[in-house]
Amino acid sequence: MTSFGGFYREYACAYNNPLSCDRPLETAQELKGAKFCLECGFPATLPEQAEIKGNGGTYQVNNYLGVRGYGRLYTGVQIKDKQPVEIKEYLLPNRCFNEQESLQRKQVFQRVGGVKLADSRVQNFRLINTIEAIADEKADRCYLISQKIEASQTLNQYLTEKGKMSALQVREVLNQTLQTLEFLHSQKLRFPSNQIQDGIAHGNLNLDSILIKLTNNQQFYIYLCDLAIWENLFIPPAITQPAPAQKEKDLESLGLVAFYLLAGRTVDYSNQPLDPRDSQQWSTTDAYLKQFIERLMGLGTPFTSAEAARQALIQLPKEGQANNSSSSAEDAPENQKFKKLLLWLLILALLVLGGGIAYYFWRDAGDDNSKYLQWSSLLRLFSDVPNVSPGRFNYAGERTGTWSVIIRQQVDNAVLENVLTNPIPNAQAIFQYNPVASNLQNLDRPITVVKTGNNNFAITSVTNNITDELDKKPVAYDGLLVYVEFSKRDTNLASALEGKITLEQLRQIYTGKITNWQQINSKLPNVKITPYKPTEPEAISKFQEIVLKNDPQDIALFTNNVTAQDTTSTQNQIRQEILNTTKSGIIAFGILSKTKGQCTGYPLAIANGNTTAIQPLFQKRDRRPINTADDLCQHDDYFFDVDTFKTYPLGYPIFVVYPRDNSLPPAGSKFSEILTTRQGQCLLNKVGLVPLQPIPDAIKNYACQSLP
Repeated sequence: MTSFGGFYREYACAYNNPLSCDRPLETAQELKGAKFCLECGFPATLPEQAEIKGNGGTYQVNNYLGVRGYGRLYTGVQIKDKQPVEIKEYLLPNRCFNEQESLQRKQVFQRVGGVKLADSRVQNFRLINTIEAIADEKADRCYLISQKIEASQTLNQYLTEKGKMSALQVREVLNQTLQTLEFLHSQKLRFPSNQIQDGIAHGNLNLDSILIKLTNNQQFYIYLCDLAIWENLFIPPAITQPAPAQKEKDLESLGLVAFYLLAGRTVDYSNQPLDPRDSQQWSTTDAYLKQFIERLMGLGTPFTSAEAARQALIQLPKEGQANNSSSSAEDAPENQKFKKLLLWLLILALLVLGGGIAYYFWRDAGDDNSKYLQWSSLLRLFSDVPNVSPGRFNYAGERTGTWSVIIRQQVDNAVLENVLTNPIPNAQAIFQYNPVASNLQNLDRPITVVKTGNNNFAITSVTNNITDELDKKPVAYDGLLVYVEFSKRDTNLASALEGKITLEQLRQIYTGKITNWQQINSKLPNVKITPYKPTEPEAISKFQEIVLKNDPQDIALFTNNVTAQDTTSTQNQIRQEILNTTKSGIIAFGILSKTKGQCTGYPLAIANGNTTAIQPLFQKRDRRPINTADDLCQHDDYFFDVDTFKTYPLGYPIFVVYPRDNSLPPAGSKFSEILTTRQGQCLLNKVGLVPLQPIPDAIKNYACQSLP
């Protein structure tokens, strides 16, 4: 985290921090065309709609976001193709840099501002893609134009908002960051000047130069930005300049970042910097992770490279797991046998005791009531939601999206749309649904019509382009199910796959890298793979985000080579192939509400990397995940387990999105409150969505039957 208190001493800022001070922004907003802060003369922020011309095009400034590192951030758009970009503005204020120093830094910035692979390949190593480095000829400013990573924040912002990370989360941050550093340190890279170099150090790793993009459930992706080679150009000459970037220092800096993530802060309660040498300041019981981070920071045997560190991390035992490599060589075989015997006897005794206790409590109590604490805190009925403003409110959703599907369904002798149009008659609030047509290029249209004021709020799962003037509240979970042919014959594809598949295998199938089932496993049938995608843009967007990780090359292969077909037609095609005793090689995916209640295709459990495959569809009778021996044609015997679904890789929330404007009636926020009452969660559960929390006795519908 960067402190600018001593950076620009030449400017008499009232807050001693002109880069982060609000007055330059207020000046730009109050006085059109103002270039400098009225109070201290520091450069003002860029006005909205300002245009920046570069060699690759012209970019328009939209919104000021704040400060990151040594520059100010703005959202923007490339005017020619309307593609969103991030603009980072670096300053060379004339009281800190003389004319020669400013010119020299501008020239260097244009030569080194951004890196790409030397052979022009496009690979996603989660290093922010820089588009262009621009030096302003008429002002003491430079601009770095970069790819915009939607829904991302710095790790510093993450800690402020959510607090410390768990040991497992920190392991994943380390894994992804080391993977990016391995790429950065070892690949041949090309600078804008066409100079090629064999790897470079990041040189500026900290909580502000590492971004985290939160996806559905507990998943996230880590991105690196703000490399020292161009970032440090804008440190005033009067300030002590940092040492040249070194690759081994990247590992030390990463170790310190991990230490802060575990602690959830960078200073102690007396406002002194945390010291990793003080064992009492470590906030983890994961001894293996602590030792690994200490090695990164050089407090133990240092790693020779990012690659060596990542390999050690992959092999690191989990918390509480025995480390076989540290077993005592002096243990005699007899002692080891005796210890194993004692261990097994202890385990057996615990199992017997645990089984007896479990039977005693489960015999009468059924479900563990502690899992329903969140449910018990919900308002019971729509009518319990307070302060609902009267009036007629319009809200939007994607015309072929999930909300448009489920709202037309009949539930409890009424169509859901009719129930939700006037949910609280006494409040005289009418909520009119207005679906809007969109495609993959403008999938945020429901949000756009909210921004323009044509609708009061929207319901969508695609929230990448939500800006600061909007707020969002989750109301349920949706997701994608991947399914293959499933029949009673012994050779069905679902059984051959053991009912599961990985995200990586899906990626390779849907980009044409795997075209025959035997390429996955020689024991699978020698059958050509026929992948299908559904026709809903919302579902396709989520598949591209989660499975293809929004990689442009993979998306192009997916778009051009995979046939789009509505879910019903795909299921009918599988059914016909089964009847014709044809070996079907079809694999497809679709939204929950269109894929759960059918038994032609088997919904595969999904594994992310080396993790255990997750099957969120449970059998009611035994309350266990389904398997390929179950008869899925018994539709009423299956349900989505809420706690399991929260970790399902292809699950994601559905949000109500509405303006953050206190001058408007709170239609969106109140509608989200209505949907998150017990009554609302029961209704959404009945039409195929997954509630935000487990519902007591949901299997027998007792909790929902007691509601209107």
